[in-house]
Amino acid sequence: MIVKQVPVQGIILTNSYFYIDEKSKHGFLIDAGAEAEKLLKIIKDNGWTIEKILITHGHFDHIGAVEQISRTLNIPYFAHENGREYLPNPTYNLSAFFGDDIVLNDAKYLADGAEITLEADPTVKLRVIHTPGHTQDGVVYYDAANSLAFVGDTIFKHGIGRTDIPGGDYNQLIFNICNKIFTFPDPTILYSGHSEPTTVSAEK
Repeated sequence: MIVKQVPVQGIILTNSYFYIDEKSKHGFLIDAGAEAEKLLKIIKDNGWTIEKILITHGHFDHIGAVEQISRTLNIPYFAHENGREYLPNPTYNLSAFFGDDIVLNDAKYLADGAEITLEADPTVKLRVIHTPGHTQDGVVYYDAANSLAFVGDTIFKHGIGRTDIPGGDYNQLIFNICNKIFTFPDPTILYSGHSEPTTVSAEK
């Protein structure tokens, strides 16, 4: 698998990720936060086919380029079912506080435990693990076969997500980190929204 981390600059610098099957050159884009043209150029230059956009949680800095890329590539975007409160609501997704409302009305919603498979190779899959605490729609996309997870703002290298914003709950976040993420094998690589990659063992 190819995992490419691309920092994108909006109000906040946020990591977008490409998760690409080397053989088929098909894959997913995770957290299209900003700079749609930059992300589209990377896709074109590499000859990749992006099948879906995946959203780890519905904050503005993780969804700012979703609509443009979805429309340009004619592909769907996905979030946890609690994202119904965040994606179409500029107050909950926090975009209302930065002068440019983001309203996403066409998401496809996923339940905890759902599997997202690659159409080009159904053996390539990510499992949706609901990890609320930073937001109530927060998820981890976990690839057990390749020992990696896209964790959004649930956990960072040497840190955890904020809980002093709408939908935040510190005790819930700690519970989910300890009882979900820390149950992954120690070498599992964690790709977060705002830090360098880390591992389960390092964060334990």
